[in-house]
Amino acid sequence: MKKLLILCTGNSCRSQMAEAFFNRLEGFSAYSAGTQPREVVNNNAVAVMKEIGIDISSNFPKHVDEFLTETFDFVITVCDSAKESCPVFLGKVDMRIHNNFEDPEGQSIEKFREIRDKIKTFVDTFRR
Repeated sequence: MKKLLILCTGNSCRSQMAEAFFNRLEGFSAYSAGTQPREVVNNNAVAVMKEIGIDISSNFPKHVDEFLTETFDFVITVCDSAKESCPVFLGKVDMRIHNNFEDPEGQSIEKFREIRDKIKTFVDTFRR
């Protein structure tokens, strides 16, 4: 089982979607967090994931500090801001990966769908 931590700034959109996609794959255990977590998961992120049968409505944003002493096979940053402010992990991290996805926050539901689909493609490619 590969253990992953997906990071973004607010942990309200992109990292939440990526966590859900990874957790649907066999052999992965994914968590997500933010460097400056919001109070709740974005409603549009919840809606576009629900459109494809994935329920993230009970998820909540977490701060990256909660995971600093844990061991991960991969730490994946999904926004440039999180990559730049990502703390040093005290636990073992085998590989760090960065893939910037545009922040859909404050944009149309169509933009959320576009980012969701890009994240899904990344996850599908990652597992190969």
